[in-house]
Amino acid sequence: MAKLKIGIIGVGGIAQSAHIPGYKAAGDQVELVACADVNYERAKQVAESFGFRRAYQDYREMLEKEELDAVSVCTPNKFHAPATIAALEAGCHVLCEKPPAMTAAEARQMVETAERVGKVLTFGLHYRFSTEVQAAKRIIDGGEIGHIYAARVDAIRRRGIPGWGVFTNKELQGGGPVIDIGVHMLDTCLYLMGYPKPVQVLAKTYQEIGNRPGVGAMGAWDWQNFQVEDLAMGMIKLDNGATILLETSFAQNIDVMDRMNVRLSGREGGINLFPLKVAKEMHGGLYDVTPAWLPRVDRPHTEEVKHFVAACRGEHEPMVKPHEAVRLQELLDAIYASAEKDDIVYLD
Repeated sequence: MAKLKIGIIGVGGIAQSAHIPGYKAAGDQVELVACADVNYERAKQVAESFGFRRAYQDYREMLEKEELDAVSVCTPNKFHAPATIAALEAGCHVLCEKPPAMTAAEARQMVETAERVGKVLTFGLHYRFSTEVQAAKRIIDGGEIGHIYAARVDAIRRRGIPGWGVFTNKELQGGGPVIDIGVHMLDTCLYLMGYPKPVQVLAKTYQEIGNRPGVGAMGAWDWQNFQVEDLAMGMIKLDNGATILLETSFAQNIDVMDRMNVRLSGREGGINLFPLKVAKEMHGGLYDVTPAWLPRVDRPHTEEVKHFVAACRGEHEPMVKPHEAVRLQELLDAIYASAEKDDIVYLD
């Protein structure tokens, strides 16, 4: 089979640290053809450093002039939908970074376009490919913990406001920790639960620390232009009766520097994801079961890109299904909507 001709839209940190190395790891299955970024000098530098043939300032020009098979969209969130739709219309398979879009309406339009043109569309939710998540999936699918009726999702940082990029710009990102890191653990939780549909959301967002000077563990942030939430709390009810409690923050006065975790409670047992531990009642006692050995996935980002390449080649379906991405985006929208109206939001 011929090499997949690859393009990158947006050559910032996630492209350079995750997507491009992932394509490099795919070896002779792919060919790095072109990259585009509104910062043309950066695009040229990345092209030279990583071996792309050409660099562009306008991704639409790249899509028009190059014969590409697949594209990674690594732009700020505001441009996920237009760049993805343009790439799909140009005949490319697309791996779009998380979150899927700025709104559920945009996500649905992206999925509808992919279905119409018959191309692969998937999203950068790389935690699914991690050692712990895949092990937990096997445990759950094996019936070890039974029906999951409650979950707790943590994506929290003590002082982890990114001091670079546009992470605190609401117009370009759509939000703060909910849409940047909370999205990962929400997707992981729903994935392990079989992706039930959220039906009710009650959430509250806060801006108590990010909008004033402080100590930054991830660099100094522009507190005078801090436009997003620094903490969000929420409760989510699912259509199967299960519930999820959410806590996600960029900045919060807590006794840990950061924690990304999912805890699942089932009728027959429970799972703590990071580190992986299974809680069971067995033989008249309460046991915590931990793995002595698991096959390691050292770089989930790399596995994600390799999986995308294989999906483009028709070897399997993408792990992150388009309809799941829409459901996830609907949940993100509902969290922000509930916080804004200070009331429960009901999803159709």
